[in-house]
Parts: sequence; C-alpha cells; structure tokens
Amino acid sequence: MAKFVLAGKADCPYYAKAELLADVLQRNLPDFHIHKICVHPSDWEKWLEDACACNGWEHSRSPVVWRELTDRGGKGLLLGGFSDFLEHAQGYYGITSDMNSDLMLKISAENRQTKELCIEEEIHRHMSLRPLHIWISSALNPICYSLIPQLFSPGLFPGLPTFSLHLMDAGGSEEMLQGLKMETEDLALHQLHEPACESNDVQDDKDHMVSQVAERFRCYGQLIEANAQKDVRVIIAGDSFVNLKCSLLIENTPSVDPHNFMAMTTQLEYEAKTQLAQKLSVKTADITNVIVWGNISGSFHIDLQRAKVFRCDGAIWGPDGFSQQVMEMIYDWKWLQTDFMSLVHKHRTTISSKTNKATAISTTNGIMTILKAWNNDASPEDVFSLGVISTGQFGIPAGLVFSVPVSFRDGCWSVRSDVTVTDELRQKLNACADELKMERDIAARILKMHDRLQ
Repeated sequence: MAKFVLAGKADCPYYAKAELLADVLQRNLPDFHIHKICVHPSDWEKWLEDACACNGWEHSRSPVVWRELTDRGGKGLLLGGFSDFLEHAQGYYGITSDMNSDLMLKISAENRQTKELCIEEEIHRHMSLRPLHIWISSALNPICYSLIPQLFSPGLFPGLPTFSLHLMDAGGSEEMLQGLKMETEDLALHQLHEPACESNDVQDDKDHMVSQVAERFRCYGQLIEANAQKDVRVIIAGDSFVNLKCSLLIENTPSVDPHNFMAMTTQLEYEAKTQLAQKLSVKTADITNVIVWGNISGSFHIDLQRAKVFRCDGAIWGPDGFSQQVMEMIYDWKWLQTDFMSLVHKHRTTISSKTNKATAISTTNGIMTILKAWNNDASPEDVFSLGVISTGQFGIPAGLVFSVPVSFRDGCWSVRSDVTVTDELRQKLNACADELKMERDIAARILKMHDRLQ
C-alpha cells in the first residue's frame, strides 16, 4: 500500500486541478490514499527548498507530488509536478482530469482565502491562550531535570491553564537543548502549551568569574527589559554570585519593579536546619524560622533568634504544635560558634563530592518552596530568608541585594520588622554588606571597561 502526498501553493491553479484529481482517485480506488499540504504563497519557496533539501529532490514549481511507502518507511519518492501526476493517474488507473481553466482559477482563489482564514484563526488561538511564559537560564544544569516536572504541579500557579517553557544555556550546545526540549515534551503535560529552545549569544560563564557574570547578567537584564511583561517575576538560584546576579538584573530592567526579583536563600536555610536537626536528634522539618542574612554565596550569617524546634526530646513536653526555642535547647555554645557554621559552609560541597553532581533535589525544593509562597497565601507566621533589594532596613545600604527575613501575603513579600539587630549582629551584617559592595564595584568597573572597548 502506498500513500501519495500533494503539496502546492494555495493560489496555484495546477494545485487545485491536482487536488480534484486526487479526490477522484481516492473515492474510486480503495488502496489509494492522498495527503494534501496547502502552503501560503509567501511561504512556498522556503517550504519547497527545505523539502527538497531534506529528501534530496530537485523540483522548482507548484505543485509537487511524491509517494511514501507506508509499510517500508524511508524518504519519499518524488513523482514530480502536475503533469507527472496526471500521466501517472492515466497510465496506472485510467483516470484523467478535465477541469477547465475558469474552475481552476476559482478553486485556487478559494484555496488561498481558506488558507489565510486558517492562519488568522491560528493566530487568534495563540493570542487567546495567553500562557504564562517561564524562562530558565542554564537549563542544562542537572537541577533543571528535577525542577521542570515540578513546575507544572497543580495549584503552583493558580488560575493559569497553560504555560510556555523557554530553555536557554550559554554554555551548552543547541543539540543538547533540543534533547531537553524533547524530554519535556515526553512528559505529556496538559498545561504545557509549547517548550522552546532560545538562542543565547552571551559568553560562557567559565570559572564563575565576576567579569563573565557581570556581562552575562547585564545582557539577561536587557533581554528582560526588552521582551518581558512588566509584571515578570524572576528567581535567581545557584552557587556563585547569587546576590550580584540579582542586582545586575535589577539595574538593567528599570521598568520592572525591583520587588519582582529575588535571590533564593531557601536551600542554604534548609542546609542550616539540617545541621541543627542532627544536633537535636529531630527531623529537618521540625526546625523552623531560621534566618540567613547577607551574601547567599559568600559571607552570610545564620540567625537563630526566632528559630523553633518541634518534637524535641527534652525535659518539657507539650501537645501537638508545641515548640521550643532552638537557642534554649542547644547547650553546646562552642559547637554553635565554630562547627555549626563550618558544617553549613561545607554541606553542599560534601554532597556533590559524593554524588559527582550538583545538589539538584534540594535546589529544586528551594525554588518550589518560594514559588508556592509567592503564588499562594502563606502563613504570616512563616519566616523565609530571601535576597531582595534593600531600602535601608536594619541599616543595610539601600540598593544592595541582601538576604533578609521576609514573609509573604497576597502574592507579595515584605521584610519582617519584628527581628532584633544587636550590636554583634550589626557588625556581621556590615561585613556582609562590605563584601557585596566590593562585588558590585568590581562588576561596575569591568562593565565600564568593556563598554570603552566596544
């Protein structure tokens, strides 16, 4: 059994005549099958060029007819144009076409009108979908293989039926991105409108040096400013210069509210909870309200002034929901002052050395935690640590992206004011701020030199 394919320009009279002949053959011959491809005149030359290049054909006019062996596979066997198709129908099946010129012109005009109407309907359908666009940079990072399926969890983005996923990675090949796109399509997610690979001409982020970070994230900011809607929301996660990257994006998107950008501290916060939980012999989930201040991927300080522990085996017990202050339950002050911070700093590296890959699961969990809180109502009692733009709270210099305690309500975050900044804590915050200012100054100087060389 063979299938014939007929393709041509929508306004081509000979395509119209071949179409009618194909319909006659299909009605009268049980083993004859035809598939039609009607191409808009403006797209025809490019379409034909691509089809010929793909199949190794030489053909230059409309229509084009070929045969596909349905039980064998392989590329199509070129039959030719209208005259070749007509000769084949007469020789093999004894059927011809007697369509006159006026009817050919009439049908070709109707074909073009119908094609243009279909194009308009498709454009209208795409516009009416209004999907939520999700962009992921460094999409080939192993973290994304864990993150992407969870982005489409029910209720994560309430009231949004469809999503468009855009994948980009400056350091990866187009072929690898296409592979990730294909894997995403294989998830068969109803909410996913279309995954796409995006070109990225930014230089590679080798060795995570400040100069490459500065150039890349200035470029990302400019892309967001030029293409994104003004209510875009951006989360920056990673292991290097997280605050600086967030700051560069804010600086280069002047029309977007800085509150729509945040650097993720959640993974670091949970890593601190893990060390505390192990010390107190409880689950990590039993530790809450740990605050991380400062430079997420540099100098930071872990603050336990509001930290609570549940279900701790101690002298005092209470009903479900009963908690105690972590600072009151840990009696080993030397461990808190020395080993604790050291263990937190080394935790992620220790995991990666054992698995030989990035900490994908915990990073994904951190991102999902923030997305759920940002897009849904969180309890006002919940304290989150996030790198956000400073407006001078706690004496932190305005304009710095600094990790501080926040809470979420009605899809917005706000800095917690019910925390105490002691003189000792102030000194630590000043040290974190000095490091962030130094990073920002170096980036600004590098970008200024780069602009002079352009």
